[in-house]
Amino acid sequence: MNDYIVSLIEQGKRIDGRKFDEMREAHVEINISKNAEGSARCKIGDTEVMVGVKMDVGTPYPDSPDEGSIIVTTELSPIASPEFELGPPGIQATEIARIVDRGIRESKAIDMKKLGIVSGEKSWLLFIDVYPVNDDGNLIDASALGTLAALKNTRYVNYENGKVKFGEFTDKKLELEKTPITFTFIKIGNSILLDPNAREEKAAEARLSIAVYGGRIHALQKGGDRGFTEDEIEKMIDIAIKKEKDLKKVLDKAK
Repeated sequence: MNDYIVSLIEQGKRIDGRKFDEMREAHVEINISKNAEGSARCKIGDTEVMVGVKMDVGTPYPDSPDEGSIIVTTELSPIASPEFELGPPGIQATEIARIVDRGIRESKAIDMKKLGIVSGEKSWLLFIDVYPVNDDGNLIDASALGTLAALKNTRYVNYENGKVKFGEFTDKKLELEKTPITFTFIKIGNSILLDPNAREEKAAEARLSIAVYGGRIHALQKGGDRGFTEDEIEKMIDIAIKKEKDLKKVLDKAK
């Protein structure tokens, strides 16, 4: 199959008929869980991811006593792909969580100081759980977009007299300062492809994920054995910046 994918790409074609810089259709649905403070389902092509956000109160880190924290985890189960196994998070799950976390953190999408309650004693903790339901490639971008949708619709739980009253939602919503959109590219031969499907991922020799907001780069994550030239990196950045508005519209239209 890899040889067939490579052969197609050498002819300037993709197995699903897309252009090299074309994404699959993206769709986002919010508030899919009544129990989570925020939740969303994101589909990019046949890839589907669910994201849940839970809030709790804990002790802030000593080096940031006035700030809250975010914790991102990804669970890859056989439900999403027969290639995934049950058990502790592996390398791929850890990397997806890291890329999602980095896009939010480096762009300062959330003002962590607004999550502070009592300096050095109490702050809000955001637990972001990513659950892929079907893996047809590019779980990274689906996870990142789904996370933004879930965070945009996260409501604070009631916190009174030092206790969190789970299930009692307030009218206060989590403020998102920015919505960094992540775009993932792969390299096969000398060609660069945006939004790889599962078969293309298997043939990939290198990968680059770019988080952009407002025409600026906020995070980069490289994967794979091969490298990218300076021209290739500039090309990918240009594509990501141009495509940002398209996924921003998908995010804003989410219901």
